[in-house]
Parts: sequence; C-alpha cells; structure tokens
Amino acid sequence: MNGRMPAAVVAAALATILSVSVSAQGRGGAPPAAPVAAREAAPQDITGYWVSVVTEDWRFRMVTPPKGDYASVPLNPEGRRVADTWDPAKDEAAGNQCRSYGAAALMRVPGRLHITWADEDTLKIETDAGTQTREFHFKPGQPPAGDAGWQGYSAANWEIAGGRGGQGQRPGSMKVVTTHMRPGYLRKNGVPYSGNAVLTEYYTRTDEPNGDTWLIITTIVEDPQYLAQNFVTSTHFKKEPNGSKWSPTPCAAR
Repeated sequence: MNGRMPAAVVAAALATILSVSVSAQGRGGAPPAAPVAAREAAPQDITGYWVSVVTEDWRFRMVTPPKGDYASVPLNPEGRRVADTWDPAKDEAAGNQCRSYGAAALMRVPGRLHITWADEDTLKIETDAGTQTREFHFKPGQPPAGDAGWQGYSAANWEIAGGRGGQGQRPGSMKVVTTHMRPGYLRKNGVPYSGNAVLTEYYTRTDEPNGDTWLIITTIVEDPQYLAQNFVTSTHFKKEPNGSKWSPTPCAAR
C-alpha cells in the first residue's frame, strides 16, 4: 500500500474542492425541477474497491507510534494531557479496541474501502481494516440525540464545478459533515478527539492519462476541546478492479 502520488492528482483535487456548490433553481418564474436522487445527481462514480496508498505520515499510519508521539497534530494542552494517558490494555479491557477506527480517523487507517449505494440517497463505505461501516445521508435527516457510535451521523451533498471531467465524469466532490461521534483517537496511540468534534470531508475522484483512478479524501477535524486549530489531512486511495484482495480484520488497540 505504498507508492508515489502524482502531483497533478493532488492539484486537481485541491482545485475541485474550491468549487462552488451548485443547486437546481427555477428560471424565469418556472417551477423548480423535481428533486433528483443523489445517486442520479452524482457528478462522479466513486463506487467500487479502493486501496490506500500511504505517501505521507508513514510512521504514524503503518505502525503504532509510542505514547506521547503526536507530532503534526495541533493538540492544545488538554489534548496533550489526555494523549499522555493512553493505555491500550485499558481500552481492550473496556471493549474499546475501535477507538482509533472512528469516523475522524478511519480513512487514515491503511486498508481497503468498498463503496456502494445503500439506497438512492445513502452512500455506504465499508472498510476491511476494523470491519467498519459508514453511511452518508444525502436526504435531510435528524441526527440522534446522543452519540451515533464510532462513525457518528454523516450528512452529504455533491459540490459540482464547471468544466468537464475525464472518462464521462464531471468535475466535483462529495462533501460530508459528520457529528455525534463517540469520542475516539485521531491516531492509534491515544491522540484524542471528543464527542463534540465536527468532521468535514471532501471526496474527489481523478482519472489519470495512464488509466489509474484515484480517490482523494481531504479531511478537516474541528475540535476545540482537544485541538488548538483544525487538523487537516489528505488521504489517497487507488481504484482496484474487484474485491479479490478484500480482507476484513477486527479492530486492534495496539
């Protein structure tokens, strides 16, 4: 799962994220068009199997860093204090092995994604690492009163840019905002995020001239309880032809 990410891929993704969200509006007094299901409205097809390609933060993602190693995460004093108390044996005893597999960290865990439509307005992402499932809701809904488990509650919408995409795709991204998460870890060594954290993600597909297809996920974690500023990362996945390498594994606390 190691490789080199073409600079053009990253540049294309960042350019797309700066696009303006487009919504259907009536013109000249005409009634607005009937709502279109999210699956039909998708500017890009991001379904299928994807494998993570670790091009940065190797020592934090491919191995479990030691306690107290939280370099590049903008923790505030309280965040550092909590991170310094990490005890994986305690997490295991409490049945909390999945604390580093919550929504705010899951896309950074090396492994594979399987993306499908659960229905016309709900996109589902499964991971083989930790055997987790996330659901992105395009229809307005009511989040739960309390926490919604490790994956929280995710509201999604398409952000569509002008111009043309490649291979029948239109330029655009999927924006996902996740709240109501159970408190977890941004990294396996106990770097915390709280139940009040807000996770914003942009999912962008890019098609390269050599035939490679990439999924770039830009992640922004906002959590004043533990972070001095937003924690921003960019994670890269490469399209696979099928699920022959899919290998579910349970959560691990160490």
